[in-house]
Amino acid sequence: MVREVLPCYVVCDVSLSMADHIDEVNAGMREFRGAVHADRRAAVQVRLCVVVFAESPLVVQPLRAALDPPETITPRQESGSDFGSAFTLLRVTIERDVRSLKAQRLRVRRPVLFFVSDGRATDPAWPAALAQLTATASGPEMIAFGLGAVDPATLVRIGTTRVFLGRDGVRVGIALVSSVARTALRPDHV
Repeated sequence: MVREVLPCYVVCDVSLSMADHIDEVNAGMREFRGAVHADRRAAVQVRLCVVVFAESPLVVQPLRAALDPPETITPRQESGSDFGSAFTLLRVTIERDVRSLKAQRLRVRRPVLFFVSDGRATDPAWPAALAQLTATASGPEMIAFGLGAVDPATLVRIGTTRVFLGRDGVRVGIALVSSVARTALRPDHV
């Protein structure tokens, strides 16, 4: 029997402008894990990778079962938000993960990328890196979640599937759960 896997990538801006919102992101990650734990199908299907970025990106949790406790996200004392380097790291990471999952004879659904930021990039070339990420065969479904003093126009460019704003009363965990559930219930495959 071939198992189906849904790779999910939570990408969080941890620059100084996001420092007041990191606790909300961590609470959302715990809420997401609880929802996955409560759903047997999701518990088997969902894999989670956590990437943080400020002036540079870092994979803090490689792709693994979403039931595993998520790594705690901590803010950095860096003022820059280099979106481009984060998107470049994600393109490489997602391509590698999808190849690895397929080598394990797993059916891989289209990845979900949940991008959490205020949308205030400090690198002007980020749109090219985003285009390269989404143009690949394993290009993810892009969901953006804005916290703090957001730049909605930037978040709309990133969240091509959906955009959530914390100021509208939406919680990170609920947005993440609903986005993953929406994707998991669709019948398309990579």
